[in-house]
Amino acid sequence: MPSWLLRPMPDSGAGKKISAYLKKKALESICENSRCPNIGECYSRGNVSFLILGRTCTRNCLFCALSNGSPEAVRHEEAGSIAEAVRDLGIRYVVITSVTRDDLSDGGTGHYLRVINAIKGLSPLTKIEALTPDFAGRKEAIEAVAASGIETFAHNMETIERLYSAVRPKSDYCRSLGVLAFAASLKKARIKSGFMLGLGEAEKEAFQLMEDIRATGCDFLTIGQYLRPKDSPLRAVEYIDPNRFESLKIAAYSMGFRSVASGPYIRSSYMAEALYGEGVS
Repeated sequence: MPSWLLRPMPDSGAGKKISAYLKKKALESICENSRCPNIGECYSRGNVSFLILGRTCTRNCLFCALSNGSPEAVRHEEAGSIAEAVRDLGIRYVVITSVTRDDLSDGGTGHYLRVINAIKGLSPLTKIEALTPDFAGRKEAIEAVAASGIETFAHNMETIERLYSAVRPKSDYCRSLGVLAFAASLKKARIKSGFMLGLGEAEKEAFQLMEDIRATGCDFLTIGQYLRPKDSPLRAVEYIDPNRFESLKIAAYSMGFRSVASGPYIRSSYMAEALYGEGVS
């Protein structure tokens, strides 16, 4: 692993308190479940990205650290617990994300709305970002979340078109672009997406992906390095030099993106509040 990917991890008392609090409330964060390398920094800042609808996904994207299979039942009480956590922790900008739930008739939309409304009820000034699955492309599901009063609707493209069938075998490149485009057409929330580098994509393919994302009306973009989760068969083909990330960031701004985060440790939810603030200023 190159030197730029080696960095000290903060040992934060505040971070440990947040982790203990979430455990006590029986809440899940994508930070812990995805084994995010930024968890120490984010928790120390009081930032949490909540994982709803369980930890088991109905799809099997090879880059993901979450398990796949038959998911557990939806816990309706989770909504109130998350709302209490947002209030208790003083979170000003919260990210809500989930596994894909193809087993549910609404794809989990109803639970997203339950969580969003609960947060707004207890913390009306808190801004909300919903990082959603593709909901199988169902427009009614996309609209329900995008028009729910959230500030940011996010859906990640993850990788280039050529690699989609191998990396995301149950997903579809054009369908995910369609999710972003339809959400943008509603003009109810800012639109955000992100992707990884290091899976063998050519420079022109990364540029094409950015152009495709921008053409949907997407405002915010994140670009990060793929790091292989434990037990995943998907290996990183290369580790991208930080200078290339910076070049892609400059190119993304030239394409019209309002806010861009690009770097080896960038993840979709990392410093999400700052990315939003830049994009709306």
